[in-house]
Amino acid sequence: MREIAIGTSHTSTLLVTDSHTAIALGSGNLAVLGTPAMAALMENAAMEAVAPMLEVGESSVGTALNITHERASAVGEKVSATATVTAVEGRRIDFELCALNQTGETIGKGVHTRFVVNVEKFMSKIGK
Repeated sequence: MREIAIGTSHTSTLLVTDSHTAIALGSGNLAVLGTPAMAALMENAAMEAVAPMLEVGESSVGTALNITHERASAVGEKVSATATVTAVEGRRIDFELCALNQTGETIGKGVHTRFVVNVEKFMSKIGK
């Protein structure tokens, strides 16, 4: 893993479809962006923010996620999530998260932690 600077960030975007709704994800009964889909978008932004600094054979895995989902987003809306590195301690990376709708209103925010792992070693422990 190369050095990861505080402030490193990435923004991921999503066009909300029926498959992203609370109904489809089983997290609610309304046809709006489900919290699990927003959480996945936030984690994707964090993963992508640090991916360029990882060595061949490394990946990052999410270990903690604490978010709020503050505003509904309809099917057809474009939403984005930005993850910004706030701390790096060894292989642990902390992020601040913010999700916005297409008009720039905050739809969610929170914090996230990822750890850099050796893929082969990590996967060898699965199922044992």
